[in-house]
Amino acid sequence: QVQVVESGGGLVQAGGSLRLSCTASGLTFNEHTMGWFRQAPGKPREVIACINSWGGTTNYADFVKGRFTISRDNGKNTIYLQIVNMKPEDTAMYYCVADLRLFGGCSGTPSWHWGQGTQVTVSS
Repeated sequence: QVQVVESGGGLVQAGGSLRLSCTASGLTFNEHTMGWFRQAPGKPREVIACINSWGGTTNYADFVKGRFTISRDNGKNTIYLQIVNMKPEDTAMYYCVADLRLFGGCSGTPSWHWGQGTQVTVSS
């Protein structure tokens, strides 16, 4: 059974930084693309970034503008999302996802398996 578990959320002041972590189990981690989404109150869920199975390819949403960095450590079955210069509009529930396709890359139509999310709140 595939599981993805996020951690690292919390309350941070505007201008601060945060690193979210996500650990996956129940799959051969280094065969799967991973990603991050977020959903702010009253807004639709939006993709932030994805990273392919070996970490050599990353894609980011346009709004990221260099403030978000996705990475992975296949030895730890974990991906990360580093966020810097945080803004109040970054306040959202952040979700980790695993693409259940094998070696799907950051392209095509992923079959995302979702975590429960971790809340990030940025105070002004």
